[in-house]
Amino acid sequence: MKHDALSSRKLQKNDNTLLNNLVVAAVILITMAILKSSKFFSFTNFQSMAYQLPQYGLMAFAMALAMISGGIDLSIVGMANLSSMIAALMMIKLANLIPNQNLIIYVIIISCLIAILIGLLCGLLNGLLISKIGIPPILATLGSMQLFSGVSIILSKGNAINRLPPLYAKIGNYALFNIVPLPLLIFILLALFVSFMLNKSAYGIKLYMVGSNTKAAKFSGLHVDKIIIQTYCLAGILSSVSGLIMMSRLNSAKSDYGQQYTLQCLLIAILGGVNPQGGHGKISNVMIAILIFQFLSSSINMFPYFSNFYKLLIWGIVLLGVMIWNKYSKSR
Repeated sequence: MKHDALSSRKLQKNDNTLLNNLVVAAVILITMAILKSSKFFSFTNFQSMAYQLPQYGLMAFAMALAMISGGIDLSIVGMANLSSMIAALMMIKLANLIPNQNLIIYVIIISCLIAILIGLLCGLLNGLLISKIGIPPILATLGSMQLFSGVSIILSKGNAINRLPPLYAKIGNYALFNIVPLPLLIFILLALFVSFMLNKSAYGIKLYMVGSNTKAAKFSGLHVDKIIIQTYCLAGILSSVSGLIMMSRLNSAKSDYGQQYTLQCLLIAILGGVNPQGGHGKISNVMIAILIFQFLSSSINMFPYFSNFYKLLIWGIVLLGVMIWNKYSKSR
């Protein structure tokens, strides 16, 4: 009975989060319909948003998974840049060794798989630091963020890595039927996969248990260390795919791309109802939060007197406002 009551309370909280986010999204859309209707609701703008969204959307999923486990991952951008940097260097070297241009697609596939493996290994390092050594997640991932960024800077000497195979840039900018961007399809498929893992698999049930009460999970016989390692490995994979998408969109890789995404992904996860203390959060709500963020970001870009400096101010205000509202709603 106690478990059922707890589940009921969580379900109610999820519904409130979803309803609140839908209201916020509606307010943004109505406001833009009044102020910038023709520009905001154009096909070009929506397609542009569809290209941008996957870059930080996958990192937001990675952040949400870490937070559900009761931790946090500040190294998502570092993992994305490091994995894309290694993939870029491999593409350039292998492409120079292979004179047959018809084989370039295999070079791209191999490089991308190695990049995903790098993301997995980075996530494994985070998981081991947290579970086996016992370093708090915020400190472990802060340190690994500096490590991954430092390795990227050494590999690139602080410069952007370009001269990628033209085919790779075409893949990242390809749209199915000239309507649906390929990065968006990849994002949707991975969103469905992560949602399935959380809602339909034994791993998801165990992850929520670990995030809710680590000690109780241990006494229940769960292998807590294994679950934490799996979670950060999955976060590393999602971050590496995000890095590959970002590299394809920009046709280059650099150690400082997407530095602002860490704060933004944290904002998205909290806006999506993920409990910073762990044990609660749904991918569907995070997806709505990603859409809200993209709508708001695109709206700000349509007003030229809002510079990037104002953006950082706005994200900080929104993040604090959401946390205050969540605290107030919980106490009420």
